[in-house]
Amino acid sequence: MTMSFELPQMPAGFVWGAATAAYQIEGAVAEDGRGESIWDVFCQRPGTVVDGTSGAVACDSYHRWRDDVELLAGLGVDAYRFSIAWPRVVPAGQGAINQAGLDHYDRLVDALCERGIRPFVTLYHWDLPQALEDAGGWRVRDTADRFADYAAVVAGRLGDRVQDWITLNEPYVSSMVGYAEGRHAPGATEGHGALAAAHHLLVGHGRALAVLRAARPEARVGITLNISPAIPATDSAADREAANRMDLMLNRQFTDPVLGCAYPDGFERLYAGVSDLSFRLPGDLELIGAPLDFLGVNYYYRIHAADAPLDQPEPARRSAFDIGVRSAPRDGVPLTDLGWPIEAQGLYDTLTGLAGRYPGLPPIYVTENGIAHFGDDPAVPDPERIRFVAQHLSAAARAVTDAAVDLRGYFYWSLIDNFEWARGYAPRFGLVHVDYPTGVRTPRASYHWLRERLSARTGKAVSNSPGSFLTP
Repeated sequence: MTMSFELPQMPAGFVWGAATAAYQIEGAVAEDGRGESIWDVFCQRPGTVVDGTSGAVACDSYHRWRDDVELLAGLGVDAYRFSIAWPRVVPAGQGAINQAGLDHYDRLVDALCERGIRPFVTLYHWDLPQALEDAGGWRVRDTADRFADYAAVVAGRLGDRVQDWITLNEPYVSSMVGYAEGRHAPGATEGHGALAAAHHLLVGHGRALAVLRAARPEARVGITLNISPAIPATDSAADREAANRMDLMLNRQFTDPVLGCAYPDGFERLYAGVSDLSFRLPGDLELIGAPLDFLGVNYYYRIHAADAPLDQPEPARRSAFDIGVRSAPRDGVPLTDLGWPIEAQGLYDTLTGLAGRYPGLPPIYVTENGIAHFGDDPAVPDPERIRFVAQHLSAAARAVTDAAVDLRGYFYWSLIDNFEWARGYAPRFGLVHVDYPTGVRTPRASYHWLRERLSARTGKAVSNSPGSFLTP
């Protein structure tokens, strides 16, 4: 039986897009003056990446970017969200600027504009220059200052064509997963240091936002936060409280200061004994909470939170300061190949929850949403991906209707398969399959499905649908 899914009706001017990130696709880590990043170093440590790989070559998009632009044009999207590699532009994180790195992104932006594709530029997608990490990384306030300097450099080169800027991608992951859990670069397992990193990332966001607006008054600036609604695994009081703790750590530690100029009630109690929070300075919250032009939301799954008493052995401790929560998806909830619950309702809850909690919420873009499979055959249909996209877009459309959420766009993650951080190359999120040894890209059935529906909905002329291309 053939399944047919359609795109829901979205508001006028809705932006359809696809997304990638520099370290996950570019490769060429030692070419044209690029400096070393924390991910280059992290991947060299045994056991950090499940298959022992790295982003050293990845999809070779540093050389094959023209083909990726053609894939975008063939898909018929309005916009492309990509990130700038900080160490490719400012190799040591401060000081000398690498013009060859800027030249690369200049050519990419030109090509996108020539094809009528709107660039959404993310300034930081986790690839901190290693030299800055050696000086303290995001644990220290100076890194926020250096980030603002870097933002000014990029805006000075690209700001005449780029209007849409995202300062940070998922500061929760950069700080808590990188500095507390140790699962991502730089691989630290700290308490106070992780909380300092989270705060300084937000300070860096505020400073970069001010720099971008000063350099380009017409710039539209936002931040992307990963949000996973935390629901109790059972109806027990313990699990309800566990869900609240998870919400504080994963979501409201970031949404409240960015959207409400305050840290949430209960935050200090949650981390009592871990940190004195001495890294906070007067004026920080006003800087962090400066009005946004838009909010980027990355949604993949809901958290089914179960209480995990700290006085009992727990093999899946989340961090150096475990908050006593474990994930326990309810029976009957389908899972992705990564074990993530598939629940489009969670995107609806995310969007309506933000609208209900934060008066004056800025317009929202779903900047990442997608599903991974482990299969390596581009000829195998991917109906699960088609179903996932259609169901999540339907949930987003309901949020617009039910709660008047000002939703402006949707970016699928990812345009192409890529290096999925500590998971290596097995998870494949792409609308386009990548054969890593050769670099050949092959659009999947989901790419063709989305292409056909975007063409019908927008009336936008697109290139002939590409098949396999790029010779080795």
